[in-house]
Amino acid sequence: MKRIIYIIFFLLISLTGLNAQNYPVYSQYLLDGLVINPAYTGTAEALAVSLSFRKKSLNFEGAPTMGTFSMHSPLKNDRIALGMMAHYQTYGVTSKASIFAQYAFRIKTNRGRWSLGLKAGADMVNNDYYSVTTVDPDPEFTDAVSSYTLPNVGVGVYYSSQLFFAGLAVPELFSYREKSSNNGYEIYHDYENYYFMGTAGGLFNFSRGLKFKPSTLVRYSLNNPLLIDLNGNFIISDFLWLGFSWRLGEEVLVGIMEFQINQQLRLGYAYEYNLSNLSTFVDGTHEVALLFEFGKTVSAANPRYF
Repeated sequence: MKRIIYIIFFLLISLTGLNAQNYPVYSQYLLDGLVINPAYTGTAEALAVSLSFRKKSLNFEGAPTMGTFSMHSPLKNDRIALGMMAHYQTYGVTSKASIFAQYAFRIKTNRGRWSLGLKAGADMVNNDYYSVTTVDPDPEFTDAVSSYTLPNVGVGVYYSSQLFFAGLAVPELFSYREKSSNNGYEIYHDYENYYFMGTAGGLFNFSRGLKFKPSTLVRYSLNNPLLIDLNGNFIISDFLWLGFSWRLGEEVLVGIMEFQINQQLRLGYAYEYNLSNLSTFVDGTHEVALLFEFGKTVSAANPRYF
């Protein structure tokens, strides 16, 4: 019985990527780049608000869920942009709430704009180990730390023009490990645990009513497997976005559909299908995202794509 419980916990953590050394990412990360890079703050050139929700379907209890709310905007002095992001996730007996403030300093050039970003905040984690039922009393659960707060900071750089974008970020600079006394967590410095997030993409105009937007997301850490998302989105009449994604390292295929309902509002849905052996436990992952940009000044004849 104990072995089964441990296997399930390990599987849940592996599936969600929610441990301190594996930063969670949405399939529709291009809809809100703030999730992975603080330098994305202010890039909408307006007050942008986004909501995202993600849920895995598992064949046992404890399915992981994630929800994110973010908002960001340039200030009157458009060299500076501010934002915030609140994130909530659950998996198994663990729940995690995060809140981070975002700051970006932006430099405009003849061809595009550079942005240097910083974020700071904390993760509040609660483990309800006492709800786990075991055959015999197990101190691994009853004596474990049940809740703790982990401050963290992140940095990033981002560049965008009308036809190209690229970014690099380290979303978490602090690593944590359990104290030897088993009564909490402590910071330890180990660059091998850093997760580097690299993004890049472009825009190709086939005709006035058809565009193609390829992009990639690379997640790299010395202590974790390399993950690469290869994405492609066809943009039809600046209204319908039909996309796909192949995630190397996890063998996941993603279908994406987004609607640019009007100049300010975009709604997206993504479905992930796992092609690896984990498909026995994972039926699929559903993801919904909403983006609203207030006071957008870019004309409909020249909309922004990143």
